[in-house]
Amino acid sequence: MFDRPANPDAISKASLAWLNAAEGGFVSLGAEFATPTEPTPLPAAHWVGCNEALRAELGLPPDLWQQQEVLDLFTGNALPAAHTTYASVYSGHQFGQWAGQLGDGRALNLGAIQTPAGLQELQLKGAGPTPYSRRGDGRAVLRSSIREFLASEAMHGLGIPTTRALCVTGSPAHVRREEVETAAVVTRVAPSFVRFGHFEHFASNGQIDELRALADHVVTAHFPALQDKQGAERYTALLHEVTQRTAALMAQWQAVGFCHGVMNTDNMSVLGLTLDYGPFQYLDGFDANHICNHSDHQGRYAYARQPQIAYWNLFCLGQALMPLIDEQAPALAALESYKDTFPSAMDQAMRDKLGLSGTHEGDRALVEDLLQAMQQDRVDYTVFWRRLSMAVRESAHSTHAFEPVRDLFLHREVFDAWCTRYLERLGQTNRQAAGDAMLRTNPKYILRNHLGELAIRQAKAGNFAMVQDLLQVLHAPFDEHPTYEAWAGLAPEWASSIEISCSS
Repeated sequence: MFDRPANPDAISKASLAWLNAAEGGFVSLGAEFATPTEPTPLPAAHWVGCNEALRAELGLPPDLWQQQEVLDLFTGNALPAAHTTYASVYSGHQFGQWAGQLGDGRALNLGAIQTPAGLQELQLKGAGPTPYSRRGDGRAVLRSSIREFLASEAMHGLGIPTTRALCVTGSPAHVRREEVETAAVVTRVAPSFVRFGHFEHFASNGQIDELRALADHVVTAHFPALQDKQGAERYTALLHEVTQRTAALMAQWQAVGFCHGVMNTDNMSVLGLTLDYGPFQYLDGFDANHICNHSDHQGRYAYARQPQIAYWNLFCLGQALMPLIDEQAPALAALESYKDTFPSAMDQAMRDKLGLSGTHEGDRALVEDLLQAMQQDRVDYTVFWRRLSMAVRESAHSTHAFEPVRDLFLHREVFDAWCTRYLERLGQTNRQAAGDAMLRTNPKYILRNHLGELAIRQAKAGNFAMVQDLLQVLHAPFDEHPTYEAWAGLAPEWASSIEISCSS
């Protein structure tokens, strides 16, 4: 373990007893993995968004948001006496190139707490510079903090593995990005924030003992079924499990139309969680080649390339684990399992979206032809699937049920031909039941860029109501929410002018 530096702004409140560090978190690995780092206070801190649902899940006090010491804690303005925050070191490949040492440049870990959901790590993003800030200011701005807060919870609402966000605090302190903005801090929550890049760091520096300690920690804490395995077999099994989780995650991303935007190896979770919301976007009009990150000039992380990039990143992780696995063949076998798992998961996800039961030989062609037709006309991805779900349900008693779906296409004859094939595939399926299942699979609400932008504009003016309202809707994206019907509509024309980059 490491010695804690002095903290002149320590607070000691019985109401923060829940923050007492639990045994077994990442910090237990010691000084080679994490560096004690104090947060840098911000003036005039205030609440921006509070996630009451997650507070309850974590078993935190009901009056959490009323406590000044909690506001101070989650802004990085004060810590309980004898409490240490730390930044972890990792390395990674960024845009396909080895970047060397990176690390938590603007994230400080509060440690692990015991919750009804098990051990959870808490992390402040934007609480000031760390030893790994690389000349950066260690801050996050209000704009990007609101986006991450809402995106984390939107993904959770969709049932997609993700880090969570407990709250956002803000401050009038200035932060310079493309322009001068105000500062904010997001409190992130996850069972672990260990990335592929953590393994790459120790492997690249020849720190094999540390590499083994990290792998054993991940197995013990998060893959208990592998604990009985010994030696190379354990680390091969770990690589296989990470490969399986990553493949499943990619299928979920693709099925819902999610673009991450910056899939560097240091942004990949070994638990298969969606990690680091920067220039993300959900598709509006369907375009397989869509690039959501305006910093991605080569289109490396375009929507359709995400599954292959994940596979490439897994090979980087496999290379990092080779000192523990020794032989190439078992490592390759673990990685090659992606080639079966991802297509299978993707096929099943699309069958679920279409309300199809069983497996038919022509299912993949049916999906591919549909996506090609949607691409040709840039059909809104989310609206299409929701209308199709409604149409299938209503077609049990209406001959015009598919007209609202057909209206989304310019080349209606193409849709008509596809729909004929689709209905033949549905066959004698109970349309009411199939439609109901599809409505539980295809969300009505997603965090579209323009909705996030509207919430951000209001927040910049001191009105945080839309942040909280969006949070509630995105927690239940398959429900109707009549009050917010407009949020389920097509994106306005001005939405296409929103630019998101690595600073978002």
